[in-house]
Amino acid sequence: MTTSTLPKSRQQLILAVLMVCSLLIWLDNTVLSTTLETLADPVHGLNASPAELQWATGSYTLAFATLMFTAGALGDCFGHRAVLATGLVVFAASSVWAAYAGDAGQLIAARAAMGVGSALIMPANLAILMWTFTGPARSTAIAMSSTSAGVGMAVGPVLAGVLLDHFWWGSVFLVNVPVVVLALIGVALLVPNFRSPVVRPLDPAGMLLSITGLAALAYGLIRAGQVAAWGRTDVWAPIVVGPILLAVFVRVELRSKMPSFDPRLLAQRAFGGGNVALGLLLFAVSAVTFYNAFYLQGTRGYSPIEAGLASLPTAFGAFFGAPVGARLVHRWSSLRLVAVPALTVAALTMGTYGLFGLGTPLVRIEIVLLVQGLSIGMVIGPVTAALISTLPLERAGAGSAVTNTVRQTGSVIGIVVGGTIMSIVYRRAIEPSLDGVLGPVREQARVSAEQARHAATTSHLPALGHAADDAFVHAMHVGAVWIMFIALLGAAVLLLALRSVRKPAAAGGEPEPARDGGPTADAAAPRAGADARPVREGDDVGTR
Repeated sequence: MTTSTLPKSRQQLILAVLMVCSLLIWLDNTVLSTTLETLADPVHGLNASPAELQWATGSYTLAFATLMFTAGALGDCFGHRAVLATGLVVFAASSVWAAYAGDAGQLIAARAAMGVGSALIMPANLAILMWTFTGPARSTAIAMSSTSAGVGMAVGPVLAGVLLDHFWWGSVFLVNVPVVVLALIGVALLVPNFRSPVVRPLDPAGMLLSITGLAALAYGLIRAGQVAAWGRTDVWAPIVVGPILLAVFVRVELRSKMPSFDPRLLAQRAFGGGNVALGLLLFAVSAVTFYNAFYLQGTRGYSPIEAGLASLPTAFGAFFGAPVGARLVHRWSSLRLVAVPALTVAALTMGTYGLFGLGTPLVRIEIVLLVQGLSIGMVIGPVTAALISTLPLERAGAGSAVTNTVRQTGSVIGIVVGGTIMSIVYRRAIEPSLDGVLGPVREQARVSAEQARHAATTSHLPALGHAADDAFVHAMHVGAVWIMFIALLGAAVLLLALRSVRKPAAAGGEPEPARDGGPTADAAAPRAGADARPVREGDDVGTR
């Protein structure tokens, strides 16, 4: 592969711009988690039900997951800078829409539009990074870029808490606009319009099948948490149809000569298994984050700023866990010896939510969150760097889209399943406490703990509020056990996936067997893209 022709100083400035773009996405995710309790409030929010909050979170992730591979193809066709800038504009405009949404339905639609913007941003962001840097500098840039996730996780909850304490809930979305303006200036001044020499066609059939399949599955699972009888057609039919459509999607992509989403990449043990493990981890992280938002602000009664500060240990842990994990992988020459135990510890910390109650000391919660963040960072950082660096350079857009699509799919299913478990178990737990409660109040209390507390306050029934807290804690305990087992499954998959990983070959030599679970990343990527050259604005695509 040819060495990057960009000056080193410009490379570093481009990396800073890309980190701002990535920060935007992570900032928005963590800001929303702190806002969920406020959005559920009938007075200060939108009176959103648990299902509507699942959709407000899930619609963003759904659009994000299903449009990324199409965005990668758009970047190859029109240039990754152009797609990145378009994504930033869409994200800013939909943030303004979300900020002034008049009801939960409008918020859900605006969040879906924000997901479209993120889907355009992420693959282009990663592709530009891979074109800008080569060799060992690329792995370093990937690792540095991943720190923006930790910064977003740290800043987001606190920023949301400050805004919610002083302004209305829509301010947490408006904060995205100045960040987008800053990023657009950097993109326009610094980033070349890299394009792949191999132009992939768009894939409207694949896009339609993936969106409808995942949306149908999500709808059925969320609906299952709202109704008592699962035999209803609006529950089982979408749950059945969704996977069928996704299977057809995979079959269509396998038959395509140039698929936008290439399932063959997932057939490779290391790449496929690593992505599945990260998808299961993101499933668990999304579900437990959804629970934690309601536990801290609703059940424990913390203000938004207090809840944001209480969540900081997770963010700091993830921020420092990524470089610690990378150093350990380098020292021990084994990704498996670092990532698998870390993922196991992360799973156990999620199971610890099953021990949290109304009177659990805050310091105990903070210790668990810190360990959880450290372990998650030690998995996501090194494993992502290893997977991305094995991608062929000319497939940067498509390959990174596969990685991100699997992870975001895990996130949306985690939110859906975690929220559905919470709704079902809560409703069953609160039912015995509703004997003798009047009809309208009874129905309101069945919806969610937030609705029950509001009904208890307006109807002067303090016992109902206490019962709602107890029912929610029980639901969180049950959900935490399921989440822990899902994350442990991810650790088992990662253990098997990394068994076949080999060390990079020395220059001019054949690959040598690695020590158990040794990383492949850093030298594999230059070989994969040895014949590729970045195509920039003004170049004749297809010529060398």
